[in-house]
Amino acid sequence: MKKVMVVACGSYMDSGYGCPGEWRCLKAAAMGDGTFEEESQVISIVKCQCPGRATMSNIGMAMKLADMKPDTIFLSSCMANAKPDCPYSTAEEKAQMIEKKTGIKVVLGTHDYA
Repeated sequence: MKKVMVVACGSYMDSGYGCPGEWRCLKAAAMGDGTFEEESQVISIVKCQCPGRATMSNIGMAMKLADMKPDTIFLSSCMANAKPDCPYSTAEEKAQMIEKKTGIKVVLGTHDYA
């Protein structure tokens, strides 16, 4: 079973749009739905907080504290498909930055659930 990390939009999570820890991302990972190619174990969820300066250090800290390196990092659907878009960087820019710093493949989006 793949070990994965989910990076989610903190603004979305905190605004009360039904994202308590992002149950939809957790369900998609557990069932191998959405962009997950197989059933996956979520080993950490990292919250990206505006303007995103601490995201890389938080990803590093999550890996260190979990004592596990994920096989893949997923940008949550709320981050990858945000409307309006993040005013600080695009999902593609975030993905490239994370891949460059960690060497871990980043997938845009997690699920198609409403």
